Amino acid sequence: MFEHFTQGRMAVNGTEIAYRIAGQGEPLLLLHGHPQTQAIWHKVAPHLLSQFTVVLADLRGYGDSGKPEPDAGHLRYSKREMAQDQFELMAALGFSQFSVIAHDRGARVAHRLALDHPQAVKKMVLMDIAPTLSMYRQTTETFARAYWHWFFLIRPAPLPEALIMADADLYLRSVMGSRSAGMQPFTAEAYADYLRCLQLDGTARGICEDYRASAGIDLQHDEVDLNAGRKVKCPLLVLWGEQGTVGKCFAPLAEWEKVAEDVQGEALPCGHYIAEEQPELLLEKVLPFLR
Repeated sequence: MFEHFTQGRMAVNGTEIAYRIAGQGEPLLLLHGHPQTQAIWHKVAPHLLSQFTVVLADLRGYGDSGKPEPDAGHLRYSKREMAQDQFELMAALGFSQFSVIAHDRGARVAHRLALDHPQAVKKMVLMDIAPTLSMYRQTTETFARAYWHWFFLIRPAPLPEALIMADADLYLRSVMGSRSAGMQPFTAEAYADYLRCLQLDGTARGICEDYRASAGIDLQHDEVDLNAGRKVKCPLLVLWGEQGTVGKCFAPLAEWEKVAEDVQGEALPCGHYIAEEQPELLLEKVLPFLR
């Protein structure tokens, strides 16, 4: 999927982050969501290489990145720590400032990255999320039914971990296949990578800890920023699927305007997995913005 990319693992922030890098030009970091890996970008990344030095990274707890042991407060999987991973990775690769395209959980990490390291993020594209705090505060029955995994994964260990590990393929298909496009967007090669990585020791734990952090410590961090009037300062492009749950249950652009200073965005004719459902249209939207 990534024949022009060089693979590596970088020791940063007390763990190791798996990444790929290729291309030329300004640095661009791409972050994936749940329950996936950097493989989500296989339809998009090759078309960015003539204009950007592209870095694909697995979040901690996901893919081939490190999976630290959890702590009682879920701090090790807070978006603050996950954002610090990516900040240190890019610095170690020689990039003090860079742009970001991020989906789902990766977009939550990118949001925190832009808040904690505003000097580092030049421009940011966030896909198919509203801010974490607003989504929890506005949870409805419709949202809870569609995003059942949000509430399943935060149950105390070891129940959700054990159920995921009992049949990783069933879990993947239950989460990914239940969205508007079913399993159609996912190539066999990409899906094989998602399944391989979910079956790695520690991945189920890392995924659960990511969500437990979002339902706890991440909300506390977001509350502090909100109360202090601290907002994302870099230009922000927000994209969401018009057939997806986020666009139906929330007002993404309006919610991001509450927490960012320079926002634009729109719905695209697809569901949640924009980079795999509408890669050409995604490129059409992000390239002019990033330039």
